[in-house]
Amino acid sequence: MLDQGSRRRLPTSPGIGYKPQHISNILEHPGPVEWLEIHAENYMGAGGRPIAQLRHLAERFPISVHGVGLSIGGEAPLDRDHLDRLKHLLNWLNPASFSEHLAWSTHGAEFLNDLLPLPYTNATLARVARHIDQVQECLGRQMLLENPSVYVELTGSALDEIDFLVELARRTGCGLLLDVNNVYVSSTNRRTDPQDYITRFPHDLVKEIHLGGHDEDRDDTDQPFLIDAHGSEVVDPVWQLYARTIELGGAKPTLIEWDNDVPDWPVLAAEAARAARILDRVKA
Repeated sequence: MLDQGSRRRLPTSPGIGYKPQHISNILEHPGPVEWLEIHAENYMGAGGRPIAQLRHLAERFPISVHGVGLSIGGEAPLDRDHLDRLKHLLNWLNPASFSEHLAWSTHGAEFLNDLLPLPYTNATLARVARHIDQVQECLGRQMLLENPSVYVELTGSALDEIDFLVELARRTGCGLLLDVNNVYVSSTNRRTDPQDYITRFPHDLVKEIHLGGHDEDRDDTDQPFLIDAHGSEVVDPVWQLYARTIELGGAKPTLIEWDNDVPDWPVLAAEAARAARILDRVKA
């Protein structure tokens, strides 16, 4: 049984991915930021300053935990040691939400430092659903699954990505994390319409939204090729796509995701403030 009753909820307002260099700003001048996200794998150790800081922040802010290492889509069984350490973190932190990626990152005993795509087949669907069931049963909580950023089309897919996500949610009871930048990146690389993707997305299943920056390159045919890099401001087309998302699905907890070339606090706070203005318009 998935027990959600005693946990703090994420507010329908902006959050940011926590970086230790910003702790004084967050505690003294958080501005529009009302919640924080951490990457699980950075806090699965035994203690030290990072854990002490996180305990202090969790007394004031709701926390979302975002995993990058479970390899939900991998062919091998889930790493039980990793899952146990994740459970220990979530048990003492008691975060408002936990999420992972629709991707794989393991091969045998090797861990690949990337989030790799899956073919959307019935066999993949059954495997990912089985892994999600295992995670939720072990953690005793609902997990959220994030739509991926896609750089190549895999042959053999039998299901549309949205249909695949909806069926996973139906089978397992998981929620969805909608990364709007991933939608824009994938749609640009696939030469499809991001507005159509957002229109068709099951917004009733979305519990959290991510916004981030990307890098732009050119492919062999000199067409735009985007890379989900989390190292720059959110671009205007993604803000427009986000505004449409909120119009369709209502205000949702929205994270500014900035993991590389992390800027000074005023830059992050300005991105959060822009998200807050869009959320406020919809709330009004």
